[in-house]
Parts: sequence; structure tokens; C-alpha cells
Amino acid sequence: MSEAWIIDACRSPRGIGKQGKGALAGMHPQHIAASVLKAIASRNQLDTAEVDDIIWGTSAQVGAQSGDLARMAALDAGFDLRASGVTLDRFCGSGITSVNLAAGMVMSGMEDLIIAGGTEMMSMPA
Repeated sequence: MSEAWIIDACRSPRGIGKQGKGALAGMHPQHIAASVLKAIASRNQLDTAEVDDIIWGTSAQVGAQSGDLARMAALDAGFDLRASGVTLDRFCGSGITSVNLAAGMVMSGMEDLIIAGGTEMMSMPA
């Protein structure tokens, strides 16, 4: 079985997202995720056409966070159209589950390069 390696880690800005109170209130979760993907690609001089998959977690896949947040964030970040994305919803464990799933896929030989993480905008109205 192959090994899986974490090459880089990036964190989105933290702040209050509650309408009328916080600096992040007007940000869409997709744009927050895209900022992380852009940073990872830039810092690692990543050819995004080589990315096999983007696995992204969110704990409430409703409203602004519904649909395929991973795919939309990748497109928003300027990733190659061939880089697919999947979003999973496992409540508080969504981000770590995404990383674990990515590691398992690499270790099994199914994929070679995966970006995994999560985005949660808890104050985002549904």
C-alpha cells in the first residue's frame, strides 16, 4: 500500500460572520474555500490540471453552502476544469473526514493528488 503525505496546510481567516456584526458576514462560503485553494496552489506552484480530486467538508449543506461547494470553490479559485470536486456533510467532523478520505484514496492507489479540507459559515442564513 502506498503512503499518503500532507504537503501543506492553509487556514482561512477566522472571524465573526453574523450579519451586521462581523467582517466576514458578507463573504460566501465558496469564496472562503476558494481563497484557501488559491493559496495552496500558489505556495506549491501547483499545476491544477494534475489535481485528481478536491474533497471538501461542510457541516450544513443547505442554503449558500448547498450544492457541490468543492467544485464551485475550485472553479472560483481558477483551477483547471479537469480537477473534480466532491462535498461531504458529516457535521463537525466534515473537514477531518475529507482529509481521511483523501488519504485513503491515495493510499489505495485510486488517486495521486487530492486537496482536502472544509469550510463552515455557521452564521450564513439558509
